[in-house]
Amino acid sequence: MRKILLLAGGILISTFVLIYLFFDTRLKQTHAVAKTIEYERRILPHSVVHILRIPAGSRFTVTPALSPQLNTVEEFAKKYRAIAIVNAGFFDPVNQQTTSIVFQQGKLIANPRDNQRLVNNPKLKPYMAQILNRTEWRRYICAQAIRYDITPHDRPLPAGCQLIDAVGGGPRLLPEINLVQEGFVDSSNGRDALASAQRNARTAIGITRDGGIILVMIAQKPDVPNNSGMSLQEVADLIKTLGARQAMNLDGGSSSSLYYQGQSFYGKIDSGGQFVKRPIKSVLLVQEKERYETRATATQLGVMRK
Repeated sequence: MRKILLLAGGILISTFVLIYLFFDTRLKQTHAVAKTIEYERRILPHSVVHILRIPAGSRFTVTPALSPQLNTVEEFAKKYRAIAIVNAGFFDPVNQQTTSIVFQQGKLIANPRDNQRLVNNPKLKPYMAQILNRTEWRRYICAQAIRYDITPHDRPLPAGCQLIDAVGGGPRLLPEINLVQEGFVDSSNGRDALASAQRNARTAIGITRDGGIILVMIAQKPDVPNNSGMSLQEVADLIKTLGARQAMNLDGGSSSSLYYQGQSFYGKIDSGGQFVKRPIKSVLLVQEKERYETRATATQLGVMRK
């Protein structure tokens, strides 16, 4: 009799365990589906704002990409089949070389120090140390967990973390704007490299308190191209209201562009009232983690074959 009771009890416990595992798996799957990308378009008095939110712990990842030649976000989309793309670092349209640093999968793939038109520019010599230490967006792996950060280039890695990806931009927008510290503004000689106080097309990235990503592209309005967009202070104020605790500016003006699920949006309006579709050097891709891991493996195999 005792054996029968023990056997029945074991079967009952096993049944409860299986039921728990089933519902726990379904709950996790439902939670993962719920954590999806959110796109929002806001029409403001002086701009049209495109907002992408990538929640922490979702099935999506944000990584940089660099092109040997300049490409539009549409062309980047065709190559990488990403869900979303925004323009990223600064570049020189004359020699098509980057003026912002780019790390990809732990390797330095673009260094502004290699751009001779940048480092040998006599007008920029007084600011070169600041230019080479501008703010960058980083993606770490820390104890098997992915973590994002926005920090000056020379800041050491956090303890226990390995740098996977990075892309430079600037200036830092939150928790404060670092225009002077990063060599964008020098009031003693009237320098303001980004026309920071004027309204213009802008692109920015923010990180929320829980580690989510906010991408923002601010477009001008066709009916008022010379007085639309946002100043950098307005961008900082906006992205703070969206929940960012850290944020940085990316290349803007004619470079400002965003791609999301088959649609491309551009930020700058020309004198004829048309959007400028400017090719760019680097972007930030939003991909499903599975697709990114496949691309990363293929890249590593390509390097090994060489």
